[in-house]
Amino acid sequence: MTLAAPSVHLSGAAMLEGRPLFGQLDLTMAAQSWTCLLGSSGVGKTTILRLIAGLDTAAIFDGQITASDNTPLRGRIAYMAQTDLLLPWASVLDNVCLGAHLRGQTADKDKAEAIIARVGLTAHKQKKPATLSGGQRQRAALARTLMEDRPIVLLDEPFSALDSRTRSEMQELAAEMLDGRTILLVTHDPGEAARLGHVIYIMSSQGLETADSLSPPLPRSFADKDVLALQSTLLTQLRSAG
Repeated sequence: MTLAAPSVHLSGAAMLEGRPLFGQLDLTMAAQSWTCLLGSSGVGKTTILRLIAGLDTAAIFDGQITASDNTPLRGRIAYMAQTDLLLPWASVLDNVCLGAHLRGQTADKDKAEAIIARVGLTAHKQKKPATLSGGQRQRAALARTLMEDRPIVLLDEPFSALDSRTRSEMQELAAEMLDGRTILLVTHDPGEAARLGHVIYIMSSQGLETADSLSPPLPRSFADKDVLALQSTLLTQLRSAG
């Protein structure tokens, strides 16, 4: 299915409890590309995701968020938060199908089970979240996000609870299944940005800085010398920005 995946632009500043959270900045999510946002905790990265998603924040935002096709973003975004937000009384399968249930639609259980298989949770699909590890819960939340099949995808530290091997596998799965979407990935991991970013921003209290990135295709090999070199460069820039 061909999805209309426009570019998305955020321009503005935000205040939190009467003090600047971030100053005037311009962030563009390029159409059908991965935009990665790196930065220290507390500079407003998650707030930016929530603003684009149209969710409540504690911040006061003065600015605008627009799509290149001049169509409202509502209904076109899938958002994966830092916490998994799984319903504790529902099975993994029911959690993955939650979006359809909330919209009063019939969930495509075959599609859901196929995605659950891709994230390695088939043996756990009838289990409740309390019986899962943190990494398994995060994979269930990723499956729910993939199930939504939206043209614009916002990911807030989506692989942070995973062991190194599983993290690399889920990065590759996300790159495959989200091909052609417009994506904003918030991450603290320079290596992750080096593997996945078409465009990489470093955010600090001073604003946004556009960092170097590598040419497609994605995902890049974690062992590629250019990826390792970029990872080092991004870490150096993060330390300087901090």
